[in-house]
Amino acid sequence: MTDAPDDQSSPDAPAGVVVIGAGPAGLTAAYELGKRGRTATVLESDNIVGGISRTVERDGWRFDIGGHRFFTKVAEVEALWHEILPDGDFLLRPRKSRIFYKGKYFDYPLKAFNALGNLGPVEAVKCVGSYAMARIRPPKDQTNYEGWLVARFGWRLYRTFFKTYTEKVWGVPVSSMPADWAAQRVKNLSLSSAIINALLPKRNQKEIASLIEEFQYPKFGPGMMWERCTELVQAQGSKVLMETKVVEITHADGKAVSVTAEAGGARTTYPAEHVISSMPMPHLLLAMNPPVPERVMAAAKGLQFRDFLTVALVIPRTDTFDDNWIYIHSPDVKVGRIQNFRSWSPFMVKDGHTCLGLEYFVFENDDMWNTPMSSSSSRARRSWASSASRTPTRSRPATSSESPRPTRPTTRATAPTSTSCANGSPTMPRMCGPSAATACTSTTTRTTRCSRPCSPSTTSSTTPATTSGK
Repeated sequence: MTDAPDDQSSPDAPAGVVVIGAGPAGLTAAYELGKRGRTATVLESDNIVGGISRTVERDGWRFDIGGHRFFTKVAEVEALWHEILPDGDFLLRPRKSRIFYKGKYFDYPLKAFNALGNLGPVEAVKCVGSYAMARIRPPKDQTNYEGWLVARFGWRLYRTFFKTYTEKVWGVPVSSMPADWAAQRVKNLSLSSAIINALLPKRNQKEIASLIEEFQYPKFGPGMMWERCTELVQAQGSKVLMETKVVEITHADGKAVSVTAEAGGARTTYPAEHVISSMPMPHLLLAMNPPVPERVMAAAKGLQFRDFLTVALVIPRTDTFDDNWIYIHSPDVKVGRIQNFRSWSPFMVKDGHTCLGLEYFVFENDDMWNTPMSSSSSRARRSWASSASRTPTRSRPATSSESPRPTRPTTRATAPTSTSCANGSPTMPRMCGPSAATACTSTTTRTTRCSRPCSPSTTSSTTPATTSGK
């Protein structure tokens, strides 16, 4: 047996504001409090700020967890961004993304000639006919995402451009996803609006987020924003305590009165006048003292979150592709999206190189999550070879004994691993140099995307694995 961690609670300490989480929500709350003369104690369980909006840095390479555009129609939000970071730290970046499907690139947003040319005249006519039929006889049930999409695009376009990718991202059938939530992913977008935008383009239209043509981006990645915000919060007199995990929230008479957190094996209790939480909802509910009702606890334990794995491949070339990201709709590979971090910002990469992020959407207990890092890197390279006709051949294994934690937005990178690269083919860009001896490197990260819980009936347990991350 091991002794319980010491509780360093101080009954005489004054009650203050406790903020749980040093991601964008928690840090912004602390910053706004500081502007109003109130200080706070920010408790962050990880060793880096920013949540999934962090920028991972490894040996001079920087990459996002997913890629984060800075775009808003809310003037107050944009003013806050530029209050935290000076204008000179923002880049105005052109947005370019495409869909890779059946060996062809489809521009996204839709461009009429590109789409028709790739689909071919016969398939294009069938897609238009399918759309017309969906308008005449729309699906009876549009409460699920499948019916909602079919009503707006028709069955053929739905199966081509939505079904495979959506199920890669969320790991559940599209027909089981609620339309009122999932519609936010393509809010206000339909085939008619996409065609109108393609034929009568309006410079950087801002009504449909999926169709914007440019966005702002901190030159060293989104983590730059939250690292700077942390400095400002601390300058206001607030504390930001890293690697401090909240284990208990004591409440009485309908309000939280203290927060207990663990750091370095010791527990400290922070008296609280107010508590602002950005921790995952299940963790928040399970930390309550007195405990929440049994049915609420059962629901919290039943929630499962979709996880996210990125393999960053460093390529010794700059003439790869200029997309910010490419969607991989092909069901033949598990990779869902490929980021090009040089296209996000040239400050993210080293001269003469490109850094690509191959993204996988996983569950914490599936084969991808539990695969050792060396095998994950090899699988990513095979996926890229399938998508981009390049064939890496060797990797150095990475080892770790940490277990994944399913609902915490955290990531940790392994050391880059070396591989050899083969030439490309005429159908896809050559990603490495002309010699098979040209070296590439890869770095793998894991994170948990907490933006949408899956079905409460599909529970999961944390299992030991050879991974890098939690």
